[in-house]
Amino acid sequence: MVYTASSVYNQAGRLLDMLAAIWKYRSRVSVVLIDTYSSKAFYYAMLCGMACQMLGVPYIPILRGGDLPARIRRNRGMARRLFGGAAVNVSPSTYLKTEFEKEGFAVRAISNFIPIAKYPYRNRTVVEPRLLYVRAYQMLYNPVLAIRVLKEVSAKYPESTLCMVGPDKDGSMAVVRSESEALALSDRVLINGRLAKDEWIKLSEAYDIFINTTNYDNMPVSVMEAMALGMVVVSTNVGGVPALIDHEVNGILVDPNDAAAFVSWICRLIEEPAMAARMSAAARKKALSFDWSVVGPQWRDLINSAVRKNAS
Repeated sequence: MVYTASSVYNQAGRLLDMLAAIWKYRSRVSVVLIDTYSSKAFYYAMLCGMACQMLGVPYIPILRGGDLPARIRRNRGMARRLFGGAAVNVSPSTYLKTEFEKEGFAVRAISNFIPIAKYPYRNRTVVEPRLLYVRAYQMLYNPVLAIRVLKEVSAKYPESTLCMVGPDKDGSMAVVRSESEALALSDRVLINGRLAKDEWIKLSEAYDIFINTTNYDNMPVSVMEAMALGMVVVSTNVGGVPALIDHEVNGILVDPNDAAAFVSWICRLIEEPAMAARMSAAARKKALSFDWSVVGPQWRDLINSAVRKNAS
């Protein structure tokens, strides 16, 4: 049996719901899994970890936040309490595993997973200048860069379009709208909020190039999903992304905030369809290793080991 918390939108309410769930299910669960991020949600994980410690329930922080190494440096005492007291720490990327081990924390690397059967593959044998961004509107993900990239690509391909999908986390959606209006791109930018998974997967059929403009990252599920769909991914070379993308093999890596590099590679992919088709096929092949049939047994072994360790 798996119990989850929390779907409460209000931040204070969400924290209370998470703590209440730990108390309520303390005698029914073998282990508590705590998604751990690097922004203010880090404190949620910290308090949940403390609750588990007081109740004698083993817990496993799942390291989600790409900027967690900086968080450790800012809050060393809290980091030692949270990560040092865990049954084990799990990172979806070798990037955070390496960074945490530098700080003296043991980490097991287990990839994020996707149900591969839900992602219909289409090999991009012909690439049109139709760009897709699926990520939160949040400053650290640099969504405004997507608009600037479109502006430059449009200079060569006037028919270029960009579709953006994601929740507005810090008001960045308004900044994106303002930038698209300032650059006279409003008629070529489709700005969506959060969509259900099946909605944006259906929408993706009309797009060929997936752009990931973030300045910080771990192992982004949206990039994994784009690879599974056969989209050609152009991403910043940050955090754990290089563990997903082998440059010029199953995608493209560029420096953060380098609009010119994004534009250059996007134009090249359009002009060299054979290269794009090869990367599309390689991306799908890589994505097969993210299926639950591969990742699930690793989680079962890890949880069983943590439970045995706590019982001994």
